Amino acid sequence: MEAQVENAIEIASNPTADRNFKSQALEFISQLPSQAESQRICLSLFIREPRCSEVVRHTALDVLDNVVGSGRLDISTLTLIRENLMSYARTTYCNLAHNQATVDSPNLQNKLAQTFTFLFVTLYPSEWLSYFGDILALTSSSGASTKDHAPGVVFFLRVLIQIHDEIADVFLSRTPEERKKGNELKDLIRERDAKTIANSWQEILLQWKGKDSKIIELCLATIGRWVSWIDISLVITETLRDQLHELVISSSPHAHGPVAVRETALTTLTEILRKKMNPDYKLGLLEFLKIRDVVAHLVSSPALADLRSTSQYDTDLAESVGQLVNHSLSDIVRALESADDQNPIMMQAVSQLKGFLPLVLRFFSDEYDEICSTVIPCLSDLLTLFRKREKSNAMIHEQSVAMLAPILDAIVMKMRYDETSSWGNEDAQTDEAEFQDLRKRLHVLQQTIAAVDPSLYQDKLSVVVISTFENFQRDASRVDWRDLDLAMHEMFLFGEQGLKTGGLYHKSKPTTLAAERLIGMMFKLVETDVASSMHPAVQLQYMEICVRYYHFFDANPQFISATLERFIQIVHHDHVKVRTRSWYLFHRFVKHVRQHLGDIAQTVIQALSDLLPIKAEIPDEVSDNSDMSSNEDQQSPSARFDSQLYLYEAIGCICSARGVLVENQVIYIRTVIGPLFSDFEVHLGPAKNGDELAVMQVHHLIMALGTLARGFSDWTPASTSPAATPPANEVSEEFSRCSEAILVALESVSVSTEVIRHAARFAFSRLVGVLGSRILPQLPRWIEGLLSRTSSKDEMALFMRLLDQVVYGFKTEIFEILNTLLTPLLQRVFTGIAEPATGTDDEIQLAELKREYLSFLLVILNNSLEAVLVSEANQAGFANVISTIEHLAKDASDFPTAKLAFTVLCRMVTTWGGPDVQVGSPQPTLPGFDRFMMERFSPLCWSLPSQPNFDPKDAQGKQAMGEAAGLQKAIYTKTGEQYLNFLRTGELSGMGMDPGTVDEYLRALSVSDAKTFKQYFQNLVQRSKR
Repeated sequence: MEAQVENAIEIASNPTADRNFKSQALEFISQLPSQAESQRICLSLFIREPRCSEVVRHTALDVLDNVVGSGRLDISTLTLIRENLMSYARTTYCNLAHNQATVDSPNLQNKLAQTFTFLFVTLYPSEWLSYFGDILALTSSSGASTKDHAPGVVFFLRVLIQIHDEIADVFLSRTPEERKKGNELKDLIRERDAKTIANSWQEILLQWKGKDSKIIELCLATIGRWVSWIDISLVITETLRDQLHELVISSSPHAHGPVAVRETALTTLTEILRKKMNPDYKLGLLEFLKIRDVVAHLVSSPALADLRSTSQYDTDLAESVGQLVNHSLSDIVRALESADDQNPIMMQAVSQLKGFLPLVLRFFSDEYDEICSTVIPCLSDLLTLFRKREKSNAMIHEQSVAMLAPILDAIVMKMRYDETSSWGNEDAQTDEAEFQDLRKRLHVLQQTIAAVDPSLYQDKLSVVVISTFENFQRDASRVDWRDLDLAMHEMFLFGEQGLKTGGLYHKSKPTTLAAERLIGMMFKLVETDVASSMHPAVQLQYMEICVRYYHFFDANPQFISATLERFIQIVHHDHVKVRTRSWYLFHRFVKHVRQHLGDIAQTVIQALSDLLPIKAEIPDEVSDNSDMSSNEDQQSPSARFDSQLYLYEAIGCICSARGVLVENQVIYIRTVIGPLFSDFEVHLGPAKNGDELAVMQVHHLIMALGTLARGFSDWTPASTSPAATPPANEVSEEFSRCSEAILVALESVSVSTEVIRHAARFAFSRLVGVLGSRILPQLPRWIEGLLSRTSSKDEMALFMRLLDQVVYGFKTEIFEILNTLLTPLLQRVFTGIAEPATGTDDEIQLAELKREYLSFLLVILNNSLEAVLVSEANQAGFANVISTIEHLAKDASDFPTAKLAFTVLCRMVTTWGGPDVQVGSPQPTLPGFDRFMMERFSPLCWSLPSQPNFDPKDAQGKQAMGEAAGLQKAIYTKTGEQYLNFLRTGELSGMGMDPGTVDEYLRALSVSDAKTFKQYFQNLVQRSKR
């Protein structure tokens, strides 16, 4: 059997083995843990001489681990395994006669240590009390009192690490039973062996210092793990402290081994500081460990001082020390949070804070962002403490006054691009993204300082911005673009102070002191002509600032012309990132200041004319798994065209600016749309023939016309805002030509029509605002083009939503057109609803189409257009409308749609049910509608909950039932006693409801208010479904 197992493992691990044999071998091995003799066989394979191959021995231990961990072995068998493995360990790791070649490989040692850990978990509580003593004995040669036997020391430390990972690693997920077991084992270790283990670490460090750096590293790593859960007084003694200091401070930076030891020693110190304890104890620990002295020594060492500005700068060491400083200051802050002025801890914590702050700022100001980031958490903690307790604690207030200024200085300087950085270089995109992320984190720190001391923040930032602009004005060539970028970036962020009240001005005066400071910066910005800098980062920042603080230009319109001149220069920039972003910012700025552009509209439009020609490109195929960067995405043909559309919207805003005569508006529009129409003529023919590039060009042209219309007018039909007025008739006539051109394209192109329909739908929604009621005669053609036989459910739903807006906007003018279009429109919708869904996306689109159909009916009913549903032209289709609503109201798989269906039915009842009935007979506005709604609508309220898949506890289902209750209440309001008799003699008794419940139900319906009846009906449905 042993040979068979060995052979199976060899086959399973052989990459060239026959696939069938390999599969059989793997299956055989997987069954081993359940075999009765598996532990004996695997133990023998591991310890026998001559040794098996390493893969066989490793797999044998793996099976043995499974068997031991399963809990099915009795104590005698476990003891036998323990004795054999300990005998093997003594022979292998404690026998000086063995040379180094006989010691197991590190991989196999770790596996054996794991097996010993499983035995520890099982036997240590009551059967193997000498566990640690037995393994610790491996560290000493025969008769020696020191830990002088390297193989045994290494194995002992590996076992300790495995034990920690098994019972105390907080990053591993464990069941409650496993956590309980781990806590019990930790308690036993603390009680029995913690002191011995801690002493052994000191002995190992003393024995192997300067002899074997790998053992020192392993010992330090073990201490770093165990210190989190054993008594720290056992670990942190003067002896161990001095050993750690020596390892940290004296390690030479020129040899790999000692450097690695130093890094591990620093990590160990950091782990010691991570240990949870009371803040006052932690302060004592910081002082005892002399962390500040250690850090100060390292900071002044050649590796971190003399070599700081060279390529030999030890960034790994700097990061490690930074993390140590970060934890130290965070502990000090926690002590300050828990203490008051009279507490002696406060004085101690303040003293340590003063000592550590310069060290924190040293690492915070480091050129390398990774090093800076190590201390951002503790700075955030400190500033948060100042914000919370600066006013309530005199001592903390005193410290904040002294410390905020240097911290803010460091933050501002860290906001600056470093000397090696370049902007806009495609090869540096990752570095740029990381720097911008750092800036966001620094901004949070700045805002905290602003909350603690607004005057300090405003004074500092004002000096930075104003002085930089003045230097640029004196001699632009001597000002680094990085300084300009810093000043403008800080000016942009200053808006969170300056715009707190929503704007810069109130009745022509600054709203706040911060707003006054910001206005002063804006004057300097435009007067010093910072935008004349040729660096693209500065130019974009200039545009961003002007857009954000557009209120300044409303109050100072004399600067708009010069500012727009700079904007126009920037939008022509060669760099694609600048160009595409600047087009968007140009649009934003123009939209804000459009009322001041009347005199310069023609000049601006002419200056932009060379950017308007559209050249479509076929987009590259990008798979779902593409790793395209955001920068590459910005440079894609689609992204560039989307940015170009902002120019068309901006021109629309300029054309319609206050002060531009109507005749000039017409001229400007013709100037823009003329080339687009010519382009239509060139590409429409090829597009009809299926030319993909021509189809894309037509799509782009339609999008441009629609975007131009959106920029021209903010007016919407039925708008009551006095600020938004419809365009002049002459202007609407020009946009009618645009609408006609789009309709021709929509009717002509039969290939790739989804692309054209998408653009046409976009344009249709924008043209409504400039055409007004002129669009109504064209509506049949729009519907014909946008709801073709190949239109998807999603397209139908989107267009129905647009029709909702048209019906609402033109409710007094649309009746005749809607009367003509309704039946063919609804027939296409019914066809889409009837099509089965073929996947998840299709199901979502179908549900959306159903809801848009019902919403369309609600818009008709809510805007006094209900007559169109039952007119002579549409009466024949009314039955289909009702049956479709009934079907949707009974759909228990889509509660939101069912709820909306009940809402539509309820609206029909209130629309056609006539006046409320107090006494007497119903008087519906539609003859016979009273009987119709009782016989057709009322049963639906019970049809939905009677569906097999109806869940009465579903929240959306309860909402649908609430609407059903509202429908019954509405029917009762219009029919009165007649409805009660109908329910008593027909509907309720036919359902099998007992007389008592019928009386209770009718009483609730007739007496309760709508809210009470809704709750009653929902509860009744829940009771009936039990």
